[in-house]
Amino acid sequence: MFKQKNLSPKQLAALTALLLSSLIALSIFMLFSNAKLCITYFVVSFIIIYLLMDQMLEFFIYRKIKLIYKLISQTKATKRVEAYQKYILPKKGIDDVREDVEEWATQKFKEIQVLQSNEAFRKEFLQNLSHEIKTPIFAVQGYLELLGDGAMEDPIAGPKFIKQAQANVQRLVQLVNDVDSITNLEINKDPILKQSFVIQDLISEAVNNLSVKWIKKNIQFQFKKGSESPTYVFADKNKIYQVIVNILSNAAKYGKIDGQVLASVYNMEDDRVLIEIGDDGIGIDEEHLPRLFERFYRTDDARAREIGGTGLGLAICKHIIEAHGETIHVRSKVNVGTTLGFTLASKA
Repeated sequence: MFKQKNLSPKQLAALTALLLSSLIALSIFMLFSNAKLCITYFVVSFIIIYLLMDQMLEFFIYRKIKLIYKLISQTKATKRVEAYQKYILPKKGIDDVREDVEEWATQKFKEIQVLQSNEAFRKEFLQNLSHEIKTPIFAVQGYLELLGDGAMEDPIAGPKFIKQAQANVQRLVQLVNDVDSITNLEINKDPILKQSFVIQDLISEAVNNLSVKWIKKNIQFQFKKGSESPTYVFADKNKIYQVIVNILSNAAKYGKIDGQVLASVYNMEDDRVLIEIGDDGIGIDEEHLPRLFERFYRTDDARAREIGGTGLGLAICKHIIEAHGETIHVRSKVNVGTTLGFTLASKA
C-alpha cells in the first residue's frame, strides 16, 4: 500500500492510525469476543488517531519546512505574503521540499565556485598589476639614480637616460589609463553611447592615424574585395575606434616587414555586422588563444615587453565589445598570421 521511503505526512498518519486501531480492536475482541464492538472501536479509534496524527505531523513538519524556506530565501515576508502562502498556495510535500532544497544547494555550490574563481582571478590580477607597475617604476628609479650619480654631465649618456626614464613614465601612465578604462567599463561608469556610422570610414581613420608605425615595416593596408561598400553599424563610435586602434596596433607590432593587413566587413543575419582585421605576421600558438583576452596575458613575456604595451589592449577590446552585447574572437597560426573579429548591430 505504501512505499516506506516515499510516505507523505497523511500516509504516515493513516499507517500509524491503522496499526494502533488494529491493536485496539484486537484487544477489545480478546476481552469481549464481540465482533460488532470490535469493528466500532476500530473505526472510531482509526478516525481519532488519524486526525490527531495528521494535525501533529502537519504542525511539526510544516513548521520545520517554513523554517527551511526562511533559511533558503533569506528574506522576511510581509504578513500579506505569509497569509497567501499559508492559506492560498497549496502546501508542498516532502518530495517538493527535497527538490527545492537540492536546487538551492546546487545554486549555492555554483555561486561558491564562481566566488572561488573570482578570488583566484583577483589574486592573479593584483599580482600581475603589481609586477607591471614595478617594472617601469624600478626602471625610472634606476635611471634617476644614474643621473644623480653624475650621468647628467655626460653629453651622451645623460640625454639617453632621460629619454628612457620618460618612456617608462609614459608606459606607467598608459598602464594606469588602461586599468581605469577597464574599471569604468566594468562598473558602467563610462556608458555606451550608440550612434549610426560607417564602419569602413572609422577603420580608414584609424589606419591613417597609425600610418607612422606602419611605415617603419612597410606594412600595407587594404579592404578585402567586396568589403569596400559603406556599411552602417549602430554602436559607440569612440569606443569602437579604440577597439580598432588596439587591433591595428597589434598588427603593426607583430606584423612582418613588407606585410599586409586586411580588413573585412560582412553583413550577417539578425541585423549584425561582422568586422575582421587580419595580418600575415608572426601569429600566435594555438595554446595561447583561449587566454588571449585576459588582462596582462602575454604569449611571450620578454618579447612583448621589448615591443611595448601594457598587456591590457585586448582585454579592453573584449570589455567594450561585450558592453555592446556583442562578441569578439581570434583566429591565428604561427608564421601565418592573426585575425581578430567582432560583431556589431547594424541598426538600433
